[in-house]
Amino acid sequence: MILTEALRSAGAALRLWFSPARIREEGTTPDYRFSLANERTFLAWLRTGLALIGGGFAVDQFLPRLHQGLRVTFTVVLLVGGALCALRAVNHWVRCERAMRRGGDLPVTRFPTALALGVGLLAVAVVVLVLLGWTN
Repeated sequence: MILTEALRSAGAALRLWFSPARIREEGTTPDYRFSLANERTFLAWLRTGLALIGGGFAVDQFLPRLHQGLRVTFTVVLLVGGALCALRAVNHWVRCERAMRRGGDLPVTRFPTALALGVGLLAVAVVVLVLLGWTN
C-alpha cells in the first residue's frame, strides 16, 4: 500500500517535469521574483552538470598516461555526476515551485553536500596521482 502511494507520487512528480504548466493547478501564484530566482538556480545546476561533463571529457583526453582503469573511473564518475546534476535540477525546480505555490517550506536536500564531497575527493585523488607521477 505504501509502495503504491510512493510510486503514484513519484509518477505525478515526474509528469510535472514534462508538463510544468500543471504546476499552476496547485496553490496560488507566488511572487514572480521567487519563481525567477528558482529558475536561475535551475540554470546554475545545469551549468554545473555541463561543467562536470566537460571535466569528464577533459580527464579522458588530457590524462592519457594515467592508468586506464583510474582514468575511466574518474571519467565515468564525472559524467554520471553531470547527469545527476541535470536530473536533480529539474526535480528541485519542480519541488521548489510546488512548495512556493502551496505556501510551504522549501525542500531541503543533501545533494549539494554529496556533490561537493565527491568533486573534492576526486580532485584530491587527481592531485595525489599527479604528485606521485602516475600521470607521466
